[in-house]
Amino acid sequence: MAAQPEPAGSGERSSNTPKTIIGAVVRFAGDSGDGMQVTGDQFTTTAAVLGNDLATFPDFPAEIRAPAGTLYGVSGFQINFASKDVFTPGDRPDVLVAMNPAALKTNLPDLVPGGLLVVNADAFSPQNLKKAGYEKSPLEGSELEGYQVLSVDITKHTVNAVKPTGLSVKEANRCKNFWTLGLMYWIYNRPLELTLEWLQKKYAKRPDVVEANSLALKAGHAFGETVELGYQRYEVPAAPVTKGKYRNIAGNTATSWGLVAAAQLSGLEVVLGSYPITPASTILHELSKHKHLGVTTIQAEDEIAAACIAIGASYAGGIGVCTTSGPGMALKMEAIGLAISVELPLVIVNIQRAGPSTGMPTKTEQADLLQAVYGRNSEAPLCVIAASTPGDCFHMAIEAVRLATKFMTPVVLLTDGYLANGAEPWLIPKVEDLPKIDVNFRKEAEGFHPFLRDPETLARNWAIPGTPGLRHRIGGIEKDHDSGHISYDPQNHERMSQVRATKIANIAKFVPEQKIGLGDDHGKLLVLGWGSTYGAIREAVRNCRDRGLSVSHAHLNYLFPFPRNLGDVLSRFDRVLIPEMNMGQLVKLIRSEYLIPAESYPKIQGQPFRIEELEDRIRKTLEN
Repeated sequence: MAAQPEPAGSGERSSNTPKTIIGAVVRFAGDSGDGMQVTGDQFTTTAAVLGNDLATFPDFPAEIRAPAGTLYGVSGFQINFASKDVFTPGDRPDVLVAMNPAALKTNLPDLVPGGLLVVNADAFSPQNLKKAGYEKSPLEGSELEGYQVLSVDITKHTVNAVKPTGLSVKEANRCKNFWTLGLMYWIYNRPLELTLEWLQKKYAKRPDVVEANSLALKAGHAFGETVELGYQRYEVPAAPVTKGKYRNIAGNTATSWGLVAAAQLSGLEVVLGSYPITPASTILHELSKHKHLGVTTIQAEDEIAAACIAIGASYAGGIGVCTTSGPGMALKMEAIGLAISVELPLVIVNIQRAGPSTGMPTKTEQADLLQAVYGRNSEAPLCVIAASTPGDCFHMAIEAVRLATKFMTPVVLLTDGYLANGAEPWLIPKVEDLPKIDVNFRKEAEGFHPFLRDPETLARNWAIPGTPGLRHRIGGIEKDHDSGHISYDPQNHERMSQVRATKIANIAKFVPEQKIGLGDDHGKLLVLGWGSTYGAIREAVRNCRDRGLSVSHAHLNYLFPFPRNLGDVLSRFDRVLIPEMNMGQLVKLIRSEYLIPAESYPKIQGQPFRIEELEDRIRKTLEN
């Protein structure tokens, strides 16, 4: 996150002259039907266009419409925007917008001391207070004394603002998120034009909705301008960035675009077989828009069918892809085992979520690592890689296709709900800078059988069915190493099992060596991470190094096999600490592979790590 700014609402009281700060963290919270995600998205888009670096964290219940006013029905959206590099959505908000008592109760503990609390006073009715577990209104006691409280009748102001449209009170009430957004734009000196343009495009067929939300947005902004609030306004300048064309991108969008790019870079068609599941479904939605770029999407009847569709596409010479989450991975495993046995390229994107079973579908976790590495019957090795940031999902999707086609193997790409729904500014790469994916199909008929292998990679040759002289049969029953015929020979089965394992191990020779991302290449402590913990670990290590502590950070993108030099990197540190959002899965792999006493720092709460949590653990580890 950016250097901690002075909490909005603290310090000197002022009029309309904005005070320049490095950055701020803002959280919008309300019922799942209050439009908090839309509000956050619009605030994010405006921040991105103004040149701020940023990171976001949408957080919402799994129910389509959770019971209004309840603690478990609260939906939130947090954004950290700054004039310097941002790596996380921020630990604690400087500003909390609470649209009802439940949103206040669930989010208030996170607000920084002295932070600005904007409350919709209209929602603090006896009924809503009871649903949130309040015996009396916190607006009337001393509970909020440590904060700058701005209690506003947001609902009343919104209804008055949209009266000219003739909308009913119920319909007018739906515009209160835009009234609130207007007020926040005033506090942070943000323009309204981008959101007004978005409303015109989004609701082009509903001019009454466009007018109502536009009036609400302007009214919220005018409220800040005309009412003596007594709160400081703020200005967050643009961040210095590398020149180029940027866009705001979420992880699932980046993954989708990476798969589209892989189709163009390889000259092959991508066929996505997918069964809808949270939080993976938006990849299916996004890829369905790109048929003109060599992408075919098929919504299957179940997870098994989705995987088999993708395998069939790869057999026919395409790039078979399936997207899912942990429960879907469990259902796909027999089909994935088939892809391993027949040695076809297959990309499985697992956007991890909190479990087990249905668990908490909209909350994030990293607990599918062991499932990805080992979760199949028999000896069935495959390649496992992971993305670290929303933008990194683009590049790792391309890498998944490269490895799958080069080694004729399934590749599991792990992301998670935090990456999938979070967003950051993304420098759109130049096409000429992207790695070309070379694909070689077998053309010669002489000497062909389906399990002839490349001597360097051990990948079997890929022959498109229908090619003259290359007709062949593959399947789940074991095949002879030297002919491709069905074989029950014990020695052959062991030989084939070892060849498939060696082929996956060989991948380590064709991926980058592990580097230290931050800090010295030796020292007292190495914090080793993978996946979406990247930003929090990086910032925690940086802060600790600024205090003179001997700590470094390395982050893994390649999880099976590990980079070929990882053991050497680990050996140069006295201790290795591994934070991960599970109960210690990477730790098990590191301990078993390198026989070192790596230390686990698990968190399994459906929420990402905070920087302050990691800093505290680093300090305690070094003190011990």
